[in-house]
Amino acid sequence: MALGEHHYALTVRWTGNLGNGTSSYRDYSRDHDIEIPGLPVLQGSADPTFHGDRSRYNPEQLLLAALAQCHMLSFLHVAVRHGVVVLSYEDNATGMMRLNRDGSGQFETVTLRPQVTVADPGHVALAEQMHHEANQVCFIARSVNFPVLHAPVTTAGSP
Repeated sequence: MALGEHHYALTVRWTGNLGNGTSSYRDYSRDHDIEIPGLPVLQGSADPTFHGDRSRYNPEQLLLAALAQCHMLSFLHVAVRHGVVVLSYEDNATGMMRLNRDGSGQFETVTLRPQVTVADPGHVALAEQMHHEANQVCFIARSVNFPVLHAPVTTAGSP
């Protein structure tokens, strides 16, 4: 393994064979398990629009979660580098996916809406600017081919 390389592995196991496999589009469930050693099984399915189970996570939600999670972790890292003490962080992220006539689709945009509380009122403006830097170092945001926008709200005081 080269210096700086990190490898990840998991198993996705389809659990949706209802007895006839994929004999027709409506004869199977989209349910599956995402298994990562040492972690609880994550139950997945398709978005309900695509015949999935709304009580399970879908790939589109997980992509949005990965972007929001990565940005938060990158932002916290950037905050430490700039000496900004973050007291709380919450993000109400949204994404827009467009379907194409041929049945394909892609995310067009994601907007992260972090609500950040910093300890020092003098750091509010800097904290707002740090989202750009956090986006530049976020591994997931750097890996997608659509814009990841930011609409942060920063306040100072107790969380």
